[in-house]
Amino acid sequence: MQKHSSIASLQQALVVGGALAAIAWALAWWPARPGLALLGAGLIVGGYAGVLALEFCLLRAVGDFAPAPVPTAAQLLRAWWGEVRQAPRVFGWRQPFLWRAEPDWLDPACRGRRGVVFIHGFMCNRGFWTPWLARVRRQGHAFVAVNLEPAFGAIDADLAVVEQAVQRVTAATGLPPLLVCHSMGGLVARAWLRDFDGLARVHRIVTLGTPHRGTWLARFSRSASARQMRLASGWLQALTHDPVHAGSRFTCWWSACDNIVFPPWTATLPGADNRLLQSVAHVDLAFLENVVSETLALLQDPPL
Repeated sequence: MQKHSSIASLQQALVVGGALAAIAWALAWWPARPGLALLGAGLIVGGYAGVLALEFCLLRAVGDFAPAPVPTAAQLLRAWWGEVRQAPRVFGWRQPFLWRAEPDWLDPACRGRRGVVFIHGFMCNRGFWTPWLARVRRQGHAFVAVNLEPAFGAIDADLAVVEQAVQRVTAATGLPPLLVCHSMGGLVARAWLRDFDGLARVHRIVTLGTPHRGTWLARFSRSASARQMRLASGWLQALTHDPVHAGSRFTCWWSACDNIVFPPWTATLPGADNRLLQSVAHVDLAFLENVVSETLALLQDPPL
């Protein structure tokens, strides 16, 4: 397991800096204007909820939901609230402070039981998977959760890390692993499949909110990986047209209320087992009980 995470360092600074700023604002205004003190501190701590709301507005404005039904206002509101609750757990706690809490587990007792390789997405690290890792370890399955560095580099720069993880899990278990990928992690897995003859070396691939065909929102980022995730980017078109990605090994979870990957249908793959969710947003969907349990149930499936 890697010893450093630039995303953890960045998010630690944001969490601590935000907390200190909120405290400083409250102390500065409390004697004279206690209401303003509380309002300002609340906006500093909870302002991210407004950013999330803007993302949902953009999702609705861009439209193009087919084949999913157009989400209702109530569904979008439920998805927004779920993301408001989930975001601090992921970006304010697990990733900055718990990213090494569940070390990779390759116990000799796992021999003969299929293992898992976890691949996180953009602006994330292996701490994203903390609840999954604890559960998989309790079930007795080996796993490696990769840490993709550099954080803002091109997707192709991450493939060697995935290759090493697959080799480690395969060596520990004697079986091809299941790949579980969130968001950009699914594109990393697909590029690895192409460049490392991976289709014969994995059991199945599960993607959670992956922009298989790009996302409208990527136009606002200048990072190398975000440019690759733009709608109809040359990199994505080359990947999509590669025959190795026909989809038969893929299970793709996607949501009509995904506030990051939209239009929503871009999170599907032709020929894959595409599973639609409603009233759930981009990060929150990775922690739904049915998503976790049905994904881990694939460990028991016979090889294709």
